[in-house]
Amino acid sequence: MPQLAPIHVLLLLIILLVTSCTPKPPTTPQYIDLLQRHTVHTTTINGHTLTYLDEGQGPPLILIHGFGGSMWQWEHQQEALAEHHRVITIDMLGSGLSDKPETDYSPTFILKTFTEFMDTLGIPQATLIGNSLGAGVAIGMALTHPERVSTLVLVDGFPANVVDSIASPSYKRFVHTRPPLWLARLGMWLAGRWATTRILTEIIYDPKLITPVVIERSYQNRKASGFLPPLYSQIEQIPEWEKRFAPQLGDITQPTLIIWGEHDRVFPTTVGQTMHKTIPHSTFLEVPHSGHIPQWEQPQVVNQAILKFLHSN
Repeated sequence: MPQLAPIHVLLLLIILLVTSCTPKPPTTPQYIDLLQRHTVHTTTINGHTLTYLDEGQGPPLILIHGFGGSMWQWEHQQEALAEHHRVITIDMLGSGLSDKPETDYSPTFILKTFTEFMDTLGIPQATLIGNSLGAGVAIGMALTHPERVSTLVLVDGFPANVVDSIASPSYKRFVHTRPPLWLARLGMWLAGRWATTRILTEIIYDPKLITPVVIERSYQNRKASGFLPPLYSQIEQIPEWEKRFAPQLGDITQPTLIIWGEHDRVFPTTVGQTMHKTIPHSTFLEVPHSGHIPQWEQPQVVNQAILKFLHSN
């Protein structure tokens, strides 16, 4: 039997990898284990399955994760906020346990899906709490459907000039010179947990928090079938977010709490302070010893600030 040349072996591996990474129907688990075990709920929006958690009773809060994230980034908020509120934690389409359809993840598509999600759950109005790109979704809802948003909590995002505001060299390179999808899939396959660890060190300030458990669940989220195309589409849509909403930040009328990690390597605190000056009726909180997801690194500080803000509005 003839021997394959190394280049042919590599090409064969690439073909197998690319064909094996096409989206497959997801299997939604009944439960998810964060700090505690939570029941996973699902709903269907335009033929696509959205997964979410639904805890507590009271005025509704919807927690929206950031770019490439999932509901685990809000694990410290479930119990604390659900004491007085109905806390809904969504995996956005294209992320986490939700479906990852091949489509343009434009602001119109994302906001339409989010509005229909609220309608399906019978929520006419809610407090929106968004981290990073999730803050962009919250801002877009507040400006496009102001009657649906009672108050806003924006955590480390989403600034007017997103690309120019990025301080992280790794994130900047990915936005400006990201590899083609097939190469990114190959890189995910080859680099795996190493690449995931590098990403986590960019967004988490305290390296002691980057445990094997955190690395593994983040890696499993990123290696999920169909993960990369939505990510690429969201990056390509950043100019549209800026065009539609950046000029209107000063028109936000809802009471707004802006929370920022003191050591955010993605968007420095000066970016958050600029947002605070731009958005009327806003309050700014800088969270010490935290990076791009302060609600996860310093949950006690963040939860107390959110509850105080909500009870005063």
